[in-house]
Amino acid sequence: MTNQQKLKKLFARLDEIDAYGRSLGKLSFDMECCAPEEGIEPAGEDMAILGKQIHKLTHDKRFQALICELHADSEGLTPVQKKAVEHLYRSYSMSKNISAKLSYEMDLASNKAFGAWLSAKKANDFSLFRDALAELIKYNRISIDLRDEKKDSYYNTCLDDYEKGGSIAQLDAFFAALKERIVPLMNRIVKEGKPIREDFMSRPVPIPRQEAMSKYLLALEGLRKSALVLMTTEHPFTTNFGKHDVRVTTHYHEDSFISNVFTTLHEGGHALFMQNEPQELHDNHCANNMTSAMHETISRFYENLIGRSEAFITLVAPKIRELSEGVFDDITDRELFEAVNVARPSLIRTEADELTYCLHIMIRYELEKAFVNGDITVDEIPALWNAKYKEYLGIDVPNDTQGCLQDVHWSGWSYGYFPSYALGNAYGAQILHTMRKDFDVDAAIAAGDLLKIRDWLIEHVFSIASLTTPDEWIRAITGESLNVNYYLDYLEDKFTRLYELK
Repeated sequence: MTNQQKLKKLFARLDEIDAYGRSLGKLSFDMECCAPEEGIEPAGEDMAILGKQIHKLTHDKRFQALICELHADSEGLTPVQKKAVEHLYRSYSMSKNISAKLSYEMDLASNKAFGAWLSAKKANDFSLFRDALAELIKYNRISIDLRDEKKDSYYNTCLDDYEKGGSIAQLDAFFAALKERIVPLMNRIVKEGKPIREDFMSRPVPIPRQEAMSKYLLALEGLRKSALVLMTTEHPFTTNFGKHDVRVTTHYHEDSFISNVFTTLHEGGHALFMQNEPQELHDNHCANNMTSAMHETISRFYENLIGRSEAFITLVAPKIRELSEGVFDDITDRELFEAVNVARPSLIRTEADELTYCLHIMIRYELEKAFVNGDITVDEIPALWNAKYKEYLGIDVPNDTQGCLQDVHWSGWSYGYFPSYALGNAYGAQILHTMRKDFDVDAAIAAGDLLKIRDWLIEHVFSIASLTTPDEWIRAITGESLNVNYYLDYLEDKFTRLYELK
């Protein structure tokens, strides 16, 4: 049998596995967006049953043998097919020793944990989530212990899973560099920065008007409406079931119109990535293999580097006035630009300003590094969370809902994901620096031509993400490895000018 014939058999099984995976994903989407409270746990049980079938298919001996054979000898495969096999082998190596029983238990624990987190957040009581979180951490360690190859610690293994080549040493240095320049700049703003008017930011706008704004922004970013769904959820996210079915969620606050603007831009960035990978990657089961930081690069790029620019605010200000039905008619474009860029310590990560955002990520990174590796217990999380917010941001955390329960990530297997947001910020600034060499980005934004930006990203960024490691990816785009100074220089330049610092 030739390698192409083996690959054909392998892909036939993958087609079946992916169908189950999409079905499971749609159940998950339903559970997070529209299932009644009493239906969440039964939905989780249904998902766990589907997960058992996926486990059965992925642990079939012939299926695994085909992966191993093609990984050992890939002669005759195209570069994309070779990369698809590489991704499959990596996934196989991570999960091959997990039994069907353990896989089912892990799925059940994760699905139950989401409901526990939701209840705990609503009740403002971490204790309602504590046991579910402890169980997830236990299973996370068990699954890592079963691997033939793993890193020197549980958390280093988690980091490498999300960002190939990622490590505690790399991230400790990365966050130290951010802290060294962001904290002094924040202190200067607090002491010397000019006052910025923002009293109008909490003016109420009806939810239907906000929904219309979301649809306008998604179209402006360049998303295909015929392959897109927009819904609401407690904690916004974006998912996809192939490039022709991409689902964006947001959360509307009647007294925070601007919050939805940036949530939509962020999730729309994820959706752009999902809609625009090359068809060859989808045909060969190679799509959606970019790292988390690659994905967050684009969401943060549209939310901040594009969305909070003066050119973009000037572009969308008339639409904001129109859709808010006069609520912001007395606010100038410049006042709106300054208000959406106010920098100050705050409680909620998703509402954090561009300058302090990475400090929120650093707190989460330090905590999950500690509890995943067993350096702290689950019971210590709330107090340590509160202490770090006081140390890094100088603010008191009033309750668990606004503290350690604000993010959904720890209710699943997302240990190691949080650093992706900060890395994405840095990658994005470096990519923008390179994009500016090819065309006038601000002029394109001012003209409302965001398709020019999207098309550049399709060619230089989306096309290669699933085929490269993070370092290969950023070097191919910009000509050098990750350089955090592009991001820090951008922040210092923007906020020094905004706040008229000396």
